[in-house]
Amino acid sequence: MAAFKTVKGFRDFFPEDIALRNFIFDTWRRVARRYGFVEYEAPFVESTDLYRRKSGEEIVKQLFCFKDKADREISLRPEVTPSLARMAAARQRDYRKPLKWFQIGSCFRYEEPQEGRTREFIQFNADILGDGSVAVDAELVALSIDVMREFGATQEDFVIRLSTRELWKGFLDQHNIAPEQQPAFLQIIDKIERARPDETETRLAPFGISLGEVRAFMDTADSDHPVFAELKANLTARGLWDFIRIDATIVRGLAYYTGTVFEVFDLKHDLRAVAGGGRYDQLCSVMSGGAVDMPAAGFAMGDVVLGILLSKTPGAQFKLIDSLAEQTRIDVSVIIADETKRLDALAAVQTLRAAGLRVDYSFNAAKMNKQFQSAEAQKARAAVIFGNEYPQVAIKDLANRQQTNVDIAELETSLLALLKTAALGPLVA
Repeated sequence: MAAFKTVKGFRDFFPEDIALRNFIFDTWRRVARRYGFVEYEAPFVESTDLYRRKSGEEIVKQLFCFKDKADREISLRPEVTPSLARMAAARQRDYRKPLKWFQIGSCFRYEEPQEGRTREFIQFNADILGDGSVAVDAELVALSIDVMREFGATQEDFVIRLSTRELWKGFLDQHNIAPEQQPAFLQIIDKIERARPDETETRLAPFGISLGEVRAFMDTADSDHPVFAELKANLTARGLWDFIRIDATIVRGLAYYTGTVFEVFDLKHDLRAVAGGGRYDQLCSVMSGGAVDMPAAGFAMGDVVLGILLSKTPGAQFKLIDSLAEQTRIDVSVIIADETKRLDALAAVQTLRAAGLRVDYSFNAAKMNKQFQSAEAQKARAAVIFGNEYPQVAIKDLANRQQTNVDIAELETSLLALLKTAALGPLVA
């Protein structure tokens, strides 16, 4: 009988993988809250029509969609923005504007798995709704930069490639491209870096525009273009403009973007975009059937490409190693040298855990050296030894191998004092 395997495009998360995931989640949450964002969550399953309304019938090919027992067509969420727009439109009167919301969770797309792309992935989404100013665009770009820096990436590791749909609007109007044709044209631009020049030329032909004209226009887009003036001033004041590269090929092929668009790219490993987003001022209106007209902007960062990048970035590796060590280590290993004292040791284990310490012990009788080996494997900061001297117990500082004896009544106080010492690092409760 064949062994079961993970479903194609999905991942197992072993303890070391969860430790990495927690590191990523904690970093996302920490920086988002630093910026004043609050967390929300949306359903994993939505009506398939929600995604049709946002992206059209073609999106269904990319969905895990099915009918439930009531014959309703539903889908696993491929992204969270449609759900956010639905939720915000439904209760926008209950919250002070602007809404600054973030979310972390799994999304699902029925695509062919490849490096940097799986069928289940986890996204960090940060959005600001109810304010149409450039200041909001700048805030989101700044957040994306600070998230990357918090992971340990530097200006040598990543760049924000930024543009705006306003650039292309003038170009398209000049060439008399009808509004209903503009999304198709922008999808060509979105793929221009990955397509062969002759393919792009062929796709542009129906619009009466040559690749040469497109490239000449893109060459005029730089940081001194008037359309970027306010955004540049904002980010320059924060000391962040040096992370920006103006790039007219960044249009974010989705039709719902209306203004500033940007993507986060690594500079050394030729990976897919780490994050991307922009302004989508009409989505709440679309999702509410015109009942709520609320400007919005946001971006999403996925864990798959980010995880690859972190594994290749020295500054991130150091933070990652420290974080994983801290997540997997324990504070105290209780060593039972005399089995007749096991019940006393168990009482101490429970007392120390109630004090907020991470405590472990051997479930079965074992030689002391084996118990100490286990403590070392778990990177315990201290050991408490229960032997025949009880009610005296020994506290051993495993960093410097110093040992002191205390009465059991003083164990918690003495151990907490020891764990606060500089040699052992900060106490984690």
